[in-house]
Formats: sequence, C-alpha cells, structure tokens
Amino acid sequence: MSLLDRLERKFRRYSVPNVTVALIACQVAAYLVAQGNAQILEILALVPARVLEGDLWRPVSFLFTPPLTNPVFAFFFWYLFYLMGTALEVHWGAFRYNVYLLIGWLATVGVSFLTPEVPSSPAFLQGSVFLAFALLFPDFVLYIFFILPVKIKWLALLTWIGYFLAVIYGAWTTRLLVAASVLNFFLFFGATIAGRMKSGHRRMVRQSSATAKKDEPFHRCTVCGITDRTHPDMDFRYCSKCDGQHGYCTEHIRNHEHVVGE
Repeated sequence: MSLLDRLERKFRRYSVPNVTVALIACQVAAYLVAQGNAQILEILALVPARVLEGDLWRPVSFLFTPPLTNPVFAFFFWYLFYLMGTALEVHWGAFRYNVYLLIGWLATVGVSFLTPEVPSSPAFLQGSVFLAFALLFPDFVLYIFFILPVKIKWLALLTWIGYFLAVIYGAWTTRLLVAASVLNFFLFFGATIAGRMKSGHRRMVRQSSATAKKDEPFHRCTVCGITDRTHPDMDFRYCSKCDGQHGYCTEHIRNHEHVVGE
C-alpha cells in the first residue's frame, strides 16, 4: 500500500469536496469587484515581502486572483478549469485531488519566498490541473471556443513546450514557479511516466528486431557473401556434402571447400 493510500484511509473524512467550484466562485467575485476597484488584485496578490510585514492572508488569497483578460476568455478559462478539476475529483476522489492541489500550492508559496518582492501567480498551479487531466484523458476532444476540435494531448504538448521555454529563457521567478507547479504532477505520475517510457523502449526494441529480421537475406553465399538481396537475379544452391545449411552462388556451388564437422 502506498503512502497516499495510507493517508487517504486515515484522513479521508477531512477532505474538502468541490474545491474547483469554490476557487472559481472566488475568482469570479474578485473579477467583478476588480471592474470597479482594481486595487483588489493588489490586495489578493502573493507578495512574500508583504506577507512578512503582516499580510498573512496573501498565501491563500492569491488563489482567488482571476485571469486578467476580457470576459469571454475569462469565462472559457473558468469553464475548462471547472471541467478538468471536477473530472479529476471524480476520478481520484476528493482526498487525492485535495492532496494534488495542496502539494502544488505549498510548492508555489514556498518558492515565492525566494524572490520576496516579486508577485506570484496561481496560473502555473492551475496549469498542473490541466496537465494531469491531459495525461489521464489524452484523447478527450476539446472544442476551442466550442468550435475547433483538438485532442487535449496536443494542447498538453504545447503547454510542456511552453514550460520548457519558460525554464530556458524565463526569469528565475518564472523558472521556480514552473518547477513548483509540476512538482505535484511528477509526484503523482512519475511512476506512470517511467513505466510508459520503459514500455515504449521495449516496443521500439521489438520493432527494431523485427525490422532487422525482415531485412535479413534468405540466401547467402558461404564463400563470397553475396545474398539474394544484393543480387536478386542470382540462383543459389545448397551443397549436400557440407555439414549444415550452406548456400552458394552459381560461381561457387561447384568451386568451394566442403564444410565438415559443424
């Protein structure tokens, strides 16, 4: 039994259901308030230096920061977050989903204190929900703006590419947030990914062996080494006086030393 299984048996009764719905509701409320008072976004933001000065609500309130975009994009973001978050909760159960978010939240808050003057965003943490959903349901078809159908696994690939570029070219704050946001993903799926890589390697080896055998010649001259592939018009014969199966081209079928004692 894994550590997560033991924790679930012991603490399942403390799990909080419908966390995704609660987060979206808070973000929608903050979005509406921000239309008349943008200062609310500054109050919610996770700025570690301000936390150290006494703003102890910020490590939690930054999760309520809404997407800073127009209402259409904001609605689409919340719709996807609801769809994927609730799907993970149904698939795992509330406890495991809580743990997944908790690990990502702790890691994000923790690394944010390495750059205390820089605000941290919950975007990468929410991105980890998307990546988990894409791994579990890779063939799920997402209709972008309810029109363009795209399998979720290709969008996840683009997300990973974006994370990779952020790590290579982004600021240290961005790199740390990316690392923190995928920590929960690899803790949950590291073994699964490693197993798939091993399985893929075995399939490649089998395919390589099958291809090599397929390309092997059927006839080969024991003396000069030509084959029915290098000389498709050659007529090959086998010598009954040689021990074993030894083929010869027409030039050497009558002009070779017999193989004895194999």
